Amino acid sequence: MSQEYGIILVTASSQTEAEAIASTLVLEHLAACVNIHPIHSIYRWEGKINSDPEWQLVIKTKLNLFPLIAETIKAIHSYEVPEIIAIPIIHGSTAYLDWLASSLK
Repeated sequence: MSQEYGIILVTASSQTEAEAIASTLVLEHLAACVNIHPIHSIYRWEGKINSDPEWQLVIKTKLNLFPLIAETIKAIHSYEVPEIIAIPIIHGSTAYLDWLASSLK
C-alpha cells in the first residue's frame, strides 16, 4: 500500500518561488504537505560549475499524481530545467498514510 505514495524533490531559486509552488500544490490537493528548506547547491550548468543558495521542496503525495504535479511545477517555476524527481515511500505508518490519502485528489 505505501508504495503508491512518494516524495517529490524540487529545488527553487527563492523562498518566494518555493512557497508559491508549495501553496499551489497543497491548494490543488496535489500534495498533502510540502516542507521547504534552505540549501546550498553545487552543480554543472551550461559547461560551468555553479554554487548557489536554493530552496528544497519535499513534497508528499501519491505517485500517480506525478505527471500533473510536474506540469503544475513547470508552469510556475523559473528554471529552464527544474529538478522534479520522485522517491517512493517504501514503508510508512498507517495513520500517516491514511492522512496523506485523505488530503489528496
